[in-house]
Amino acid sequence: MSVPAPDPTVLPAEAVHAAAARVMARCDALARHSATPGAIERVYLSPEHARVNRVVAGWMREAGLHAWQDEAGNLCGRLDAPDPDAPALVLGSHLDTVRDAGRYDGTLGVLMALEVVRLVRGRRAPLPFALEVAGFWDEEGARFGTALLGSAAFGGRWDEAWWDLRDGDGTALRDAFAAFGLDPGRVGAAARRPDQLVGYLEAHIEQGPELDDAGEPLGVVTSVASARRYELRVRGEARHAGGTPYDRRRDALLGAAEVALAVERVCRARHHVVGTVGRLEAFPGAVNVVPGEAVLTVDLRAEHDDVRDAAWAAIRADVEAVAGRRGLSWHARDVHEAPALVCAGRLRDVLSAGVATTGRVDPPHLFSRAGHDGMSLGGLTDVGMLFLRNPDGISHHPDESVAAADVAAGLQAFTAAVLHLASA
Repeated sequence: MSVPAPDPTVLPAEAVHAAAARVMARCDALARHSATPGAIERVYLSPEHARVNRVVAGWMREAGLHAWQDEAGNLCGRLDAPDPDAPALVLGSHLDTVRDAGRYDGTLGVLMALEVVRLVRGRRAPLPFALEVAGFWDEEGARFGTALLGSAAFGGRWDEAWWDLRDGDGTALRDAFAAFGLDPGRVGAAARRPDQLVGYLEAHIEQGPELDDAGEPLGVVTSVASARRYELRVRGEARHAGGTPYDRRRDALLGAAEVALAVERVCRARHHVVGTVGRLEAFPGAVNVVPGEAVLTVDLRAEHDDVRDAAWAAIRADVEAVAGRRGLSWHARDVHEAPALVCAGRLRDVLSAGVATTGRVDPPHLFSRAGHDGMSLGGLTDVGMLFLRNPDGISHHPDESVAAADVAAGLQAFTAAVLHLASA
């Protein structure tokens, strides 16, 4: 009786678990690079950005990659194929964070990509394509308000209007580039061409509870939500809190509060649409003054662009009604837009085959309501994503979590996906 040949995409368990332990330890190490003592905060073009790039570049070289910082501040590493001109399969995620962040969002994907390179190098003959690891910056948009700046530069989608964006201290993006040591005139050199790439694969914690609720460690992403972000400015009239009767008040804060409730109401009534008011500020902000101005943000996401835009049209109608009833004026500024991304079928297939090597033959297929760097790359190359279980689905919070055993399963699946793609 013949014995079946071992599956060449199934890796030695000892190597995979050692790689997972290294990923977990390095997530802890990078969490110490923060602008805020006792919390995690790493924003674009900051001292923490520079320090983390230096640290991770060292890990890239240790794994056998040539490492460099590109013209937008992204960190890149490359392992050449036998043909140095061969296109590359890019593996990666982002290294920036929101304020008061968890330690796995983005960071986990970059560090897993490094371990995939290490596992592939020790497993078989060279691949027919190069492997690159990308550590993108400003996926979150925490400093300048417009997300995906680093991956947009990589994907050839840089918008010249972004140079005038300003952070909370009034620093323009152009000036921040120069202070960081980057040349604004060379940002276009970060862009890749389609013929240079085989595809883009990203591993990421799920920023929701579906895998945890299903008891599944891994899932394959089918698509990533379209997104738009707005800043709404509502204006009324500031007047004395004690001396102004209700029928004379034009309270901007109460109008903005009604708008926030309208965002929830409109989005809850639509399938796969979520809207969030993440910031609401009132001015002049005195305890004894009726607010004359209020500023709020709206983060709007949907599975499809037309559904997202229909929700915004409904929200605008509600804002008009609120403003008319309360004697207010208002203005909306569009600060970010990203189209929906449908993950490529061939990359979903190799990721599913990779998950099958962990014993999960039919992994869950999930729609991602959270945005990711692949949204900037969908017009450049095929994109695929693997989700790892995140207990209770909490993210953008210090309680964000992932189990080492799930990271090990993810490394086995992700590495096997690369090997399946190489043999396709």
